[in-house]
Amino acid sequence: MSIRSDIPQIAALRQRVEERFEKRLAVHADFLALVAVIEMEQRQHISESTLERVWGYSTRGYKTVSLRTLDVLAKYATGSDWRAFCEQLHSETSGESELFNAEQIATGNLKVGDRLQIGWLPDRLCTVRYLGENRFVAESCENAKMQMGDTFSCLQFTLGKELAMSDFRAHKDTDAPSLTYVVGRQNGLTTLRLLR
Repeated sequence: MSIRSDIPQIAALRQRVEERFEKRLAVHADFLALVAVIEMEQRQHISESTLERVWGYSTRGYKTVSLRTLDVLAKYATGSDWRAFCEQLHSETSGESELFNAEQIATGNLKVGDRLQIGWLPDRLCTVRYLGENRFVAESCENAKMQMGDTFSCLQFTLGKELAMSDFRAHKDTDAPSLTYVVGRQNGLTTLRLLR
């Protein structure tokens, strides 16, 4: 039996294997070393080319992985077979999605020049101005990495949820690549106001 290799459970399994192996698998020698460890610990053979396909390291473009391979990797990473791993993963991640009702401001409802005040713990407070086309510029910032003149893109601000500012550009370093700046990772935005 073969399973599509692009499903999220396989990505999670790769992460668990690397955590157990205590090393990111990035070059051919890493896959050879993992083969040796699995053979020694589990008395199971799995080829390095098979592992390379699972990790997408192989350029042959395989789109499936055998159930046997997944069982061997799951047992190495967690002590359970593939099916039990998927069940455990499902119970661990049941909170990965939710419906909620929260105060929010959608960028599509703003006019150019509108100003927002946003804040997050422990004591961050910033005022940003809407430039149009989902872009904002920081006008003032207290106790934050973001500074006056920094720009970013954002589609929505939600009170109590983390804020991801994409295409973040520091005004002092115009040659730096754009980044994503995430604030309020644990407690979300604690202040969200449209300033009139």
